[in-house]
Amino acid sequence: MKKIILFVSAALLSFGIEAQVKTPQPSPLSKVEQVVGLTDVSLEYSRPSMKGRTIFGNLVPFDKLWRTGANKNTQITFSDDVKVEGSELKKGTYAIFTKPGKETWEVIFYSDASNWGTPQKWDDSKVAAKATVKTNTLPFNVETFTVMFSEFKMDGATMNFVWENTEAAIKIEVPTKKIAAASIEAVMAGPSPNDHYQAAVFYKDTEDYAKAKQHIEKAVAGRADAFWYHRQHSLILAKNGDKDGAIKAAKTSLELAEKAKNADYVKLNKDSLAEWGAK
Repeated sequence: MKKIILFVSAALLSFGIEAQVKTPQPSPLSKVEQVVGLTDVSLEYSRPSMKGRTIFGNLVPFDKLWRTGANKNTQITFSDDVKVEGSELKKGTYAIFTKPGKETWEVIFYSDASNWGTPQKWDDSKVAAKATVKTNTLPFNVETFTVMFSEFKMDGATMNFVWENTEAAIKIEVPTKKIAAASIEAVMAGPSPNDHYQAAVFYKDTEDYAKAKQHIEKAVAGRADAFWYHRQHSLILAKNGDKDGAIKAAKTSLELAEKAKNADYVKLNKDSLAEWGAK
């Protein structure tokens, strides 16, 4: 009985130590996933509320660097190179800092997105892009800070920062035409050597060696320098009963693997050549 009491007491004590009180965050985290044209844009930020306070010019001073939200700095990620108000911005993740003014905002995309709030030491070399945009005065108050996307077009959208009775908007351009054209050309050009290689491996693994041979020969024709293609070519030819062809392909793979200093493929080819009685 004493052992049971001690065990239960220890369990309750452990639970008490590990348990944490959960309460709502005053500035809840928001995550936005948005497709603009063919570009993926993700936004992560915390949303403070007015709570009866005067925001711009008071809680958020004019012409001072602001984290553009609360808690950790606001982060935005682009899957492609874009333009913000005409300035080039490479694909990747950025912190968004702003300097709200009475009539304009400076919006800054900062390459170091790991800060909690604003950086302790500002580094101009990390400013990937910035733009100054005019503000609009709304005829009503927006209680909770909001960043949203609007005015969608094929090649862009607008990112809006809204709080209190102030709205600032920045235009984002995305390379939809370039991406779509590349996709069309790739499809119209037909399967790539890698497509044929993947198909060949699939058919080899499912023991359809005739189809595997058709695809691997197209793959090798498109990538004559790929030693792993020639390796699969040799195995597929061997499965089709063409030992001489298999040996020739294995020797090609071996030579290319030796040039690439790939010891694994060198050994694999040497083992196969020995197995097939190559001279």
